[in-house]
Amino acid sequence: MSEWKARRFWKAAGTRPANDGWEILLDERPLRTPGKQPLILPTKALAQAIAAEWDAQTEIIDPNAMPLTRAANSAIEKIRPQFADVAAMLAEYGGTDLLCYRAEQPEELLRMQAEGWDPLIDWAATELRAPLRITHGIVPVRQPDDSLARLRAEMDMLDSFGLMALHDLVTLPGSLVLGLAVLRGRLSAEDAHRLSRIDETWQSSQWGRDEEAEAAAGNRLMRCDRRHGFISFRVKVELSDWGAMLDLWDRIGKMLLVSTACPLRSRSEIAA
Repeated sequence: MSEWKARRFWKAAGTRPANDGWEILLDERPLRTPGKQPLILPTKALAQAIAAEWDAQTEIIDPNAMPLTRAANSAIEKIRPQFADVAAMLAEYGGTDLLCYRAEQPEELLRMQAEGWDPLIDWAATELRAPLRITHGIVPVRQPDDSLARLRAEMDMLDSFGLMALHDLVTLPGSLVLGLAVLRGRLSAEDAHRLSRIDETWQSSQWGRDEEAEAAAGNRLMRCDRRHGFISFRVKVELSDWGAMLDLWDRIGKMLLVSTACPLRSRSEIAA
C-alpha cells in the first residue's frame, strides 16, 4: 500500500488582518495550526512569507519546504503554553555562557578567543547592562545577580515568536549573549556560528579537519540561519523590497531542515 500524502487543494494563498495580527487564507479559508488553533502572525511581512510558502507547494504538500510555517506553528503550540519555562531555561545560559569560559593555553587560542569574544562581552555590559565575568579552564564562575536578572528580563520582553527564534540561536552554540546579539542585529547568524566554533577552528588548524564534526556544525549553522530569517520577518511590519523578501524565503526554504516538531529540550538534555 502506498503512503498517504496530503495534496494541494487550494488555488491561491493570501493574507488579511485578523485579531491584532495577520492570518493566511487558502482560497478564503483561514489556515490553522496542526492543533487547529488560529494561525495569527504578528507582522504582515511574516504572513506574506508564509503565504508564499503555501503558494509554492506543488501537487503534493511538502512540510519540509515550509520552515517559516513550521516555526510559526511551534511558536503558537509549543512556546506560548510554556513561555515562562522556556524563557527561564534560555536565561540559565547566561550563568554558564560559552563566551565566559576561556582556555588556559595555548596563547594562540587565547588570542583568538579574546579577539572574537571580548567585543561581545563588552557589548553585553554596555547595551544589555549585564557585565559578565570571564574565567579560564573549567572552574565555574558565579555571574553577578544583577546581570543575570537583566538577561532574564530580555527574555520577558519577547513574545512567543521572538522566543521561538531565540531558542536555537542560544541552545546550539551554548551562549545567551550570542543569541541576543543576533536577535538585536549585532551579529548575523553566520557570524555567531563562526564565533561559537573558535575552539574547533583552532583544533582543525592543528590536527586537521574532522568531516563528521564539520557536517554537524554545518547543520547547526543552517538551523541558526533559519531562525535568523524568522527574526527578519518577525520584527518588520513591512518590507519595502518584496523581491528581497522572496530571495530570503527561497534561501531559507532550501536549507536542510531539522524538524521543529521535536519536543523542546531541557538544558540537561542538550548537554547530554
